[in-house]
Amino acid sequence: MKDFLDFAEYLDKLLSDSKPLWGEMTAQHMVEHLILAVQSSNGKKVFDKCMNSEERYPILKRFLLSERPLPKGFVNTIIGEGLKPLKHKDLNEAKEKLIMELSNFYNYYEDEPSAKPMNVTFGPLEKGEWITFHNKHFTHHFTQFGLMRE
Repeated sequence: MKDFLDFAEYLDKLLSDSKPLWGEMTAQHMVEHLILAVQSSNGKKVFDKCMNSEERYPILKRFLLSERPLPKGFVNTIIGEGLKPLKHKDLNEAKEKLIMELSNFYNYYEDEPSAKPMNVTFGPLEKGEWITFHNKHFTHHFTQFGLMRE
């Protein structure tokens, strides 16, 4: 998984009682949120619409590819507000699932190299754009939990 930031060292620091610096997610909610994002890029969770119009995709992709961080407190209208019910028995199980889904990401693109799954904020993304998104998204949430500095 050489394309992704070295997230494992940050995940190791995340504990079940880790508190966010902003927002209402628990550590496990955050990891499960990342799982959903990775699944939307590896063919496991298909979204057929984006919260933004197709006309905005070029502007959004410029932001995605920039050095600017994701905004704090952003609410995706497709996913919705509020905490979602937890799907895994504990944080460690969720972390293992996240690592598995990242591995599935690479397997997916071996089988579907030209795939462009829908990102619910940025529109359809190809593999390299998804890697950029995941790095930015993971950095955002690892910063949220004080695991990384902005």
